[in-house]
Amino acid sequence: MSWHGPAWIAGTAVRLHGTGRWEPVDGRFHWAARVEPEPRIVRLLRSGRRDVEVRVGDRSARARLTEVDPWGGVRITGVGEPPWHRNPVALAHHPPSTCRSGHPAARRSGSPDAGQ
Repeated sequence: MSWHGPAWIAGTAVRLHGTGRWEPVDGRFHWAARVEPEPRIVRLLRSGRRDVEVRVGDRSARARLTEVDPWGGVRITGVGEPPWHRNPVALAHHPPSTCRSGHPAARRSGSPDAGQ
């Protein structure tokens, strides 16, 4: 699953390139993104600020600024729902109990109506 588009970090408009995955070891969704070069975000990171809120449209998520890449972009990471809408195909890989809607993601083979 990948995503790219406009976002806001600490009151600054940025462009993000993000990706994420379901991590079966801890049972949570882990995501990361690269912020295209933006001097204000680099200054935040270098001043010691790590925890930020990332907004994409009406969605937001807590994230951590981690490093500046060689091209001047900043890497951010988060755990839980990302600030962008996830692809429904990615949701199908989650165990049934983790779907946000509460509906099973797939039928179990032992259920009475399996295969119908």
